[in-house]
Amino acid sequence: MLPTTFQLNSDNYHTNEANQHYMSVSQFKSAMECEAKTFAEMRGEFTRPPSTALMVGSYIHAAFQSNKAFIEFRELHHHSIFNSRGNKYRDYEKADDMIETIKNDEFCMFALQGQKEVIYTGELFGVEWKIKVDNINHERRFFSDIKSTQELRKRYWSEKYNTWVSFVQAFDYVLQMWVYREIIYQNTGHYYDPYIVAVTKETPPDKAVLHFDTARFNFEKEYVETMLPSILEAKRGAKKPHYCDKCEYCRAHKKLSGTFEIEYLLD
Repeated sequence: MLPTTFQLNSDNYHTNEANQHYMSVSQFKSAMECEAKTFAEMRGEFTRPPSTALMVGSYIHAAFQSNKAFIEFRELHHHSIFNSRGNKYRDYEKADDMIETIKNDEFCMFALQGQKEVIYTGELFGVEWKIKVDNINHERRFFSDIKSTQELRKRYWSEKYNTWVSFVQAFDYVLQMWVYREIIYQNTGHYYDPYIVAVTKETPPDKAVLHFDTARFNFEKEYVETMLPSILEAKRGAKKPHYCDKCEYCRAHKKLSGTFEIEYLLD
């Protein structure tokens, strides 16, 4: 990685250049899935196809950032949100229901009181990290994030944990909260409590405000410490990156040199 003389701000936070200088939770998670795609994208050699799920998630987050941010998001992505007749696509109509579900719940809104989109940097295991906190409340010393999911109690099989887990563990939100908590501590001198405001895509949407037993963070710390060195080697070009053989990048670059036993299809 390059020396961290890079001046990080809201305009360049998501750029490839910022990702070259800093590690982040999204970069770590992406590299765990496929190093080849992650670092090809970081070098500008690959552009990830648009994702409706990510767009809808950003739409929901913008609604709670500020009225200005929400209006600007809708204007910028008008053709993705509205059809030719001016009506919203179904995914965004559902997102509106989810937004109203949260806004109509006083406790959910209490958990979302604070500063929005706050950037911090810090060091974990000798590596500079960047985070952008969706919501942080310095007075009450907590931070929170909105997460959407199919159902609150849907179970997922996790190879990482080797058991059935909730969506919070399945999508590495515990890992995210640990990293954010540590970086916030480095910048404030206090450990803030993390919360997830969860809302479902059901009709009507379900909701919950979730907290964390801090004992869960010990595993995430060990996990990041164990996996990070190999990711950094791939990022620096010191080793050939891992190919997942499943994503769009791997499919586009796959070169066959032999056959596979049918068990390969279940991997």
